[in-house]
Amino acid sequence: MSEESWVLIHEVYGELEAEILRGLLESQGIPVFLNQEGAGRAYGLNVGSLGRTEVMVPASLSQEARQVLDDYYSGDYAEKGPEIMDSDESYDSGGNFSGQGSGERPEEDE
Repeated sequence: MSEESWVLIHEVYGELEAEILRGLLESQGIPVFLNQEGAGRAYGLNVGSLGRTEVMVPASLSQEARQVLDDYYSGDYAEKGPEIMDSDESYDSGGNFSGQGSGERPEEDE
């Protein structure tokens, strides 16, 4: 059984941005491996060569992964977010959901 090779599709500086991209790609069904120099990770560096994080995916999914990143950086994902909620749904300042629209969770029987 042969293992699939992983390819570098993007480089970022800082673990936070790398983790955001990992979440985005994984939400699209694309496995991700983040590779960062050990000393950079240990000291929390996000500049220079020690702060560089490589975003790697299986070679067979690299084209799809690059398209996801292109869409992300062009703002396509940001434009889709608000359409999820109905106009009468919202979150209050405490993060609690309140709404009358179709997205409201049904009451559970006890």
